[in-house]
Amino acid sequence: MENQEEIAKQAYSKMARLCSRSEQCSADIRKKIIVFELVSEVVDDIIEKLKSEKYLDDKRYVKAYIADKFRINKWGKIKMRHYLKMKGLPEDIIRKELEDINEEKYKAVLIKTMKTKAKTIKKKNRFEKMGQIIRFAQTRGFEPELIHRYMNSVLE
Repeated sequence: MENQEEIAKQAYSKMARLCSRSEQCSADIRKKIIVFELVSEVVDDIIEKLKSEKYLDDKRYVKAYIADKFRINKWGKIKMRHYLKMKGLPEDIIRKELEDINEEKYKAVLIKTMKTKAKTIKKKNRFEKMGQIIRFAQTRGFEPELIHRYMNSVLE
């Protein structure tokens, strides 16, 4: 039993160091703690302790994730929501943070992404060009209705 307590302390300190270096979500930390082969109650206790000491905060993680993926990767809301849901994060937190994205900046990133793609397309046929731009913007996670709304301003 003493060995389990020692392993739990090691796991906690390792996860605390990891969380202090970069934002983590509880699902990722849970996967990393499982490697220590601890009982699930002990894993839950470690996660709760990390949360109570502010090392771990899923809301803060979602906010940082969305900010980075939008600013750096130029992802749309659909793609960000998908990846966050795959991590098992609560839908209400994801929805609230996605709503906080500035609509003007979001629109500007979408249009810039579409214009950049349009410059690389060699096809002369307008409909083939539109199809490629639409597919590209959708793979980036932008909403189809927004893509279609701004398509004409991109092809001018």
